[in-house]
Amino acid sequence: MGGLALFFAVILAFANEKLQVKDDPKVTEIEKILPNVNCGACGFLSCHEYAVHLANNTADITSCRAGGEEVVERLSSFLGVKAKPSTKKIAILHCSADNKTRTKKADYNGILTCRAKDLIQGGDVLCEFGCLGEGDCQKVCPFDAIVMENGLPHIIPEKCTACGKCVKACPRNLFSLEEINTKGEIFYVGCSSHDNIQITRKSCSVGCIACKICEKLSKDLFEIKDNLSILNYEKVNQDASVDLTMSKCPTKVIKKVKLK
Repeated sequence: MGGLALFFAVILAFANEKLQVKDDPKVTEIEKILPNVNCGACGFLSCHEYAVHLANNTADITSCRAGGEEVVERLSSFLGVKAKPSTKKIAILHCSADNKTRTKKADYNGILTCRAKDLIQGGDVLCEFGCLGEGDCQKVCPFDAIVMENGLPHIIPEKCTACGKCVKACPRNLFSLEEINTKGEIFYVGCSSHDNIQITRKSCSVGCIACKICEKLSKDLFEIKDNLSILNYEKVNQDASVDLTMSKCPTKVIKKVKLK
């Protein structure tokens, strides 16, 4: 038995020496620069995988949203690669109804997650397009950029890295990732409902009622499609009329976020 144990020990030691994957020192140094939060915003499964691709010149150094400009600068210096111009993106929630303004249709006693509620006809929420209020998005955010207030997620722009985890977590697809303009602002429509005005009014008091005021005041910026105001993000940041439109919206569903 002792001889067999010694034999297999030698075989294992030999296999470990010959078959082990040696660490690439370049990858190791890149990993030290990255934030190592494995958020997936870069398009890779982990910071290690992203580092491997960076080392092989098969990834863009500006893809690490979690690290921001500091990481881009350090990667640029280490790899000798000039960074392409980039703009900051943040997550936007296209719903404005919290516990005070959303209408409930029943008492819900099931699993307290948005995904579970959505599977059971929206749980206790009347609007079939609106936020379900259980904070699935907050739970998956690795940067503490989402806080729940009265059952509605609020995004902290300075902390948000646009990693996209909230986009994937929301069963009603209420989040999108949008670019901040040169003034540090972004406008958006805080609603996703396609119900007509009668149903929307019953569901909540802060939903889009498709009144078309935005269309009239901001030509080419807003368009009513299927009872919902759609904002043209490619043009909105170059048009000053959106501020006036936002002030005239009867349900105040057109909103603005500004970086501090």
